[in-house]
Amino acid sequence: MLNERSQKVLCAIVQTYINNPEPVGSGFITKRYSFNLSPATVRNIMADLEEQGFLSQPHTSAGRIPTDMGYRLFVNSLHSEIEYQPDNRSNLYKMVNELESIKDDINILLEETTKRLSGFSHYLSVAVSPSTRISTFNRIEFLRHRGSQVVAVLLTDEGLIKNKVLDVGSELSQRHLNRISEYLNSEFHGYSLIEIRAKILREMAREKDLCDTLISRAIRICKDALFFPYDDLFISGFAEVLGLPDLSDVEKIKEISKAIEDKHHMLQILEKISDTDGVKVIIGAENSIMQMKGFSLVAASYKEGDRPIGCVGMIGPTRMDYSRAIAVVNTTARFLTRIVTDRK
Repeated sequence: MLNERSQKVLCAIVQTYINNPEPVGSGFITKRYSFNLSPATVRNIMADLEEQGFLSQPHTSAGRIPTDMGYRLFVNSLHSEIEYQPDNRSNLYKMVNELESIKDDINILLEETTKRLSGFSHYLSVAVSPSTRISTFNRIEFLRHRGSQVVAVLLTDEGLIKNKVLDVGSELSQRHLNRISEYLNSEFHGYSLIEIRAKILREMAREKDLCDTLISRAIRICKDALFFPYDDLFISGFAEVLGLPDLSDVEKIKEISKAIEDKHHMLQILEKISDTDGVKVIIGAENSIMQMKGFSLVAASYKEGDRPIGCVGMIGPTRMDYSRAIAVVNTTARFLTRIVTDRK
């Protein structure tokens, strides 16, 4: 635990380094901030902060820079629920208004949100579609494709649209496919997908007792149609982060590229955040993905009413502007919450 004086000096150093990526000296802190402390006292505090692991010194004669521990204490001192209030001239205000026109398709909405958010922040922007585990079934349609293949089109109450090509084993006419979709729509409308899967398993267990073979086939087709191993992940802004001074190192570029490619682990991290409230910040070494240990993630869940269903966030260097990133992510998550909730 740091005393108030040491914490103020640390936060001043972190904010100074965020503003300008150069090691911070005691002289600058003394002149820039009204702490009523002598340069010698600030030097001693900085030495103690380095010894405790909050700061590091790149070179013997240089100033200090924050460590991940230093950034963590700084972030913990911020108000995690701060909301950015854009005026009508800001890019964020324009972004929110432009996205209103595409709110009916959640996938297009999230894709465009990440594109606009990365352009606004100059960080990588990420979003996860509403989890299929808790999505509510609205309707499903089947279309003949070729041979024994059909295309299943699933629509949920959250506006999520999923397409999937299925092999049903034998060729079915469009009339039979329509009958199957009519049965499933009447049987499962309003259930969550996880409830439907449980019900389907029970029905399949007593499949021998089903008199209508079409119903039996419908149950089997529905089981395959509703299985989606992963939710959709949207990532934008790789070109934006390449312009940051923190990513001038080729190895850093390789690391963030590999992290983006590892969608499975990225989804795992974001899905955990989707199940929580408020803005979450994962800094450097706190990341479970090896290639993300030089970067930070700021993310928040968006909701349908009071129920968290998805996630939106930013990925940037550990020297990212946390205060602004937290505010913008929180505002964007609230916007998505309003869009999804108002659609109901």
